[in-house]
Amino acid sequence: MRHFRLFCAVVLTFSAGVGFATSAAAAPQAERLGKVDFPTSCTADVQPVMDKGVALLHSFQYKESEETFTEAAKKDPNCAMALWGQAMALYHQLWDFPKPELLEQGHGYLEKALKITAATPRERAYISAALDFFQNDPKASHSARARAYSDAMKNVYREFPADPNAGAFYALSLLTLAPPGDRDIPDREKAIAVLDPLFHAHPNHPGLAHYLIHAADTAELAPQGLEAARQYAKIAPDSSHALHMPSHIFVRLGLWQESIDSNLAAAAAAAKDSEQHHTEYHYQTHAMDFLDYSYLQSGQEAKARELVDALKDVPGLKHMEEDAADQRSIFLARNAIELHRWKEAASLPVPAIKTLWLDTTYWAKSIGAARSGDVEGARKATEKLAEIVAEREADQKKHGEEIAPGEAVDLSEAEAWLAYAEGKFDVAIETMRRAAERQERNDYESLSMRPREMLADMLRELNQPAEALAEYKAVLKRAPNRFDALFGAASAAESLGNAAEARDFYAKLVSICVPMADRPELRQARTLIAN
Repeated sequence: MRHFRLFCAVVLTFSAGVGFATSAAAAPQAERLGKVDFPTSCTADVQPVMDKGVALLHSFQYKESEETFTEAAKKDPNCAMALWGQAMALYHQLWDFPKPELLEQGHGYLEKALKITAATPRERAYISAALDFFQNDPKASHSARARAYSDAMKNVYREFPADPNAGAFYALSLLTLAPPGDRDIPDREKAIAVLDPLFHAHPNHPGLAHYLIHAADTAELAPQGLEAARQYAKIAPDSSHALHMPSHIFVRLGLWQESIDSNLAAAAAAAKDSEQHHTEYHYQTHAMDFLDYSYLQSGQEAKARELVDALKDVPGLKHMEEDAADQRSIFLARNAIELHRWKEAASLPVPAIKTLWLDTTYWAKSIGAARSGDVEGARKATEKLAEIVAEREADQKKHGEEIAPGEAVDLSEAEAWLAYAEGKFDVAIETMRRAAERQERNDYESLSMRPREMLADMLRELNQPAEALAEYKAVLKRAPNRFDALFGAASAAESLGNAAEARDFYAKLVSICVPMADRPELRQARTLIAN
């Protein structure tokens, strides 16, 4: 599913010296973006600008980074690394693939950089590595470019081990190598092995903390990213992405209040940056996505509902009606499904947006209709979703994007609930089980109910509480502290007559929710605990 499987405050000091150790004499700047020491052969007045550009690049503030490197290039036309920076700001390594015109633009920057004779051997190594990605070969696939760049950065890292930036960029490159649908745990572990010692040696470096979080952003590895997650926002508080990024680990570990605090700060910072035209609106809406999900998991229905109206105040969306309607549809669908408001989900309005953006709405409408007993409504919504998924995959192929093998998980979920509504229970369970296995194998970053939790719900409704409890426990192992999984596990335990286990699950549910939490399930939990 396009929207639910996402791609994604320490002082910045600069040193114009040639070493990589932090200089005690480095002059503090207004921006608090982390501590970056990236020596170049550029003029002394340009060196602080270059350090700022690299710090922004490490925090994926691509627009502002490009602007900063452009400023450096204007101040010093012989600054080869300013041209390198302009090219690298076009390569959003974990977000999207550069279009042909951007590949050509990046190649032009780097070819010009190589012609500057003042560049040092280290600078030329960085530039050559970037050229391996921005190579002038229209037939080169994105994966081939990414692999060539990673291999080259490995050599830069080995040749200049005192440069923490080389280690950081090499580790980041490892995270781009997996094909769609492959978590690539070995490369993630390899990246962590590079980043972890560097992070402890350079605890205020933004890239090391940032990329550790990305490397550990899986169910299995998330605990290894917790230290970096709790430090990154302190390292680079003037980067809205740095304020948000820790919540990837907080969500993986079910630390809802930490996620809420992180994304409230990130959304506020992104709004400020957007008003000043330093960044795009999606930095704010991405933080709001995580905030919505975290409110739901911590029992705060009213807070989650309020976010739908709050979208109208997002600066970058005020004049983008289609984008605003799209984001609103995401929140409405998630809220209805997470809160089990099936009729609300079934009756969701179809927004006037691109057909490819309607997958989330029809996914929710299909499930809502099926769980409301409206078989015909579920069938129509599922058929529409199937059309959208087919168009989505055709569009991906058209643009040269690799597609994960196997059926779309969102469509399988809808088909499973349709089969359930039709009374085909064995088919429903088998279809949902396959969807759960596929989702866990690919480990999508999910801000929505998981198919294994839906499987558990099916089993509980079919009066198979023991089987349901086992599935809820499996959900909680990979996604700790999910509200519905805890409540479902408690209910299944009650059905089995296991009062002590039910009490433990209810107690855990209450403990992850704030005192003002208002989801109605909490009344049942609190009543049982009190008795």
